[in-house]
Amino acid sequence: MNFLAHIYLSQDRDLVQIGNFAADSIKGKKYKSLPVEMQKGILLHRKIDSFTDSHPIVFKSAHRFFEKYGHYNTVLMDVIYDHFLAKNWKSYSNIPLSDYVNSFYELLQTHFEILPKNVQRFYPYMVEQNWLLSYTSINGIEGILAQMNHRIKHRVPLHESIVELEEFYEELEHEFSLFFTELIAYSKKELSLIDQLYDKAPN
Repeated sequence: MNFLAHIYLSQDRDLVQIGNFAADSIKGKKYKSLPVEMQKGILLHRKIDSFTDSHPIVFKSAHRFFEKYGHYNTVLMDVIYDHFLAKNWKSYSNIPLSDYVNSFYELLQTHFEILPKNVQRFYPYMVEQNWLLSYTSINGIEGILAQMNHRIKHRVPLHESIVELEEFYEELEHEFSLFFTELIAYSKKELSLIDQLYDKAPN
């Protein structure tokens, strides 16, 4: 899953959201110096990634992209599943998506000093280009994938996967819906377990 899903799955807890959002920028045990709620978000992010990467529904979706895009098919699924979350947002939240993402941008600004350096660097572009809201459209997804092409030095033409996305759109959307229902339940359970772990830890 990509940014939008990780934020959503954080149970509307501010620093858990930030940790879950920024976790890919915090390797190993470096998270232990951060605020406790942010630590929980990072641990939750890792649990979500593990669950997603090993799930048969996600594998089925990703397999459609393997022949052309190789192991980047899992990267594509992160973005494509976020597209379906954004598209079907009203099924998961009573808050309009535009309001939700604007509140999150404000949250990042409020806690800017504790963000990893690379997140601080891309934050202005994220807000200016409204990355999170751009997931709603095919054109937005294509733009995100074009940016990713640049980051991977154009080894694979990720933006061309829009062809497969449109070809298998209904199947992928259905698979997302089935998987995300499971992921919501899993994330709630895991965050509760993480809370319990910290409650038991010595001060």
